Amino acid sequence: MRRPGMRSGVIGEYDDVGSGDADKDLHTLEVAGYGVNPTPAPRFALSHPRHGRDDGGESGWRDTLVWFGVPVIVVLLVRLFLFGFYSIPSGSMMGTIEVGDRVITNQLAPRIVPVHRGDVIVFRDPANWLADEQSSRNNDLIKRLIGMPGDVVACQGAGHPVTINGVEIDERTYIRPGVDPSNFAFNVTVTPGHVFVMGDNRSNSADSRYHQDDGDQGLVPMNDVLGVAMVTYWPFDRIGRLDAHHEVFRNVPDRNGKLQ
Repeated sequence: MRRPGMRSGVIGEYDDVGSGDADKDLHTLEVAGYGVNPTPAPRFALSHPRHGRDDGGESGWRDTLVWFGVPVIVVLLVRLFLFGFYSIPSGSMMGTIEVGDRVITNQLAPRIVPVHRGDVIVFRDPANWLADEQSSRNNDLIKRLIGMPGDVVACQGAGHPVTINGVEIDERTYIRPGVDPSNFAFNVTVTPGHVFVMGDNRSNSADSRYHQDDGDQGLVPMNDVLGVAMVTYWPFDRIGRLDAHHEVFRNVPDRNGKLQ
């Protein structure tokens, strides 16, 4: 039975016209047997739809490149411009560096950092010194720097010390035990822009002494010096600093008689 004033439909509305209350409207919402919470629904911000795929993956790749790419670039720059890594295939420096040792060099020397007497240096083969060494896989050598430009480096032969600008030097701290400073005599004046080098294993080192007829008196151009060896990093039981023994040359003056 329809109540008075009610309109048909799922959603209905009627007016209650009871006595003394004629100006009031009572709204009733009837929805197919379900109750409706009259509390207003919260308002949510509408998100704009994204076009294309989520950029989360792209951002992740960028982060990966930053975290892994930057360190790799730094290592490459350090490797190319600051440090050199070399494996030693020969015994010319035995007593200080053994066959199979691996060393790290400071490549800032000599262009930015100056070299000094006593430094262990790596340099390019200046005049085909390695022609007779079949085991050599590159054109780099390692020796100890003995004479600087202007120095006169000499020795009277077996049983005698090496002299620099007339001053004897005591090389027992780095020469291989039981080996003479030189088993033959020589006298070389180091020309500008060059250095005089010798191996610590003097009896098995084809160094500046042996190449005095190569057109440059066996001297090494400063431009061919690739760096100063600082440490041995392999094998593990040989890890350590390579001592330049600068104290051996403390009393050696330059050509003008001044101590450096």
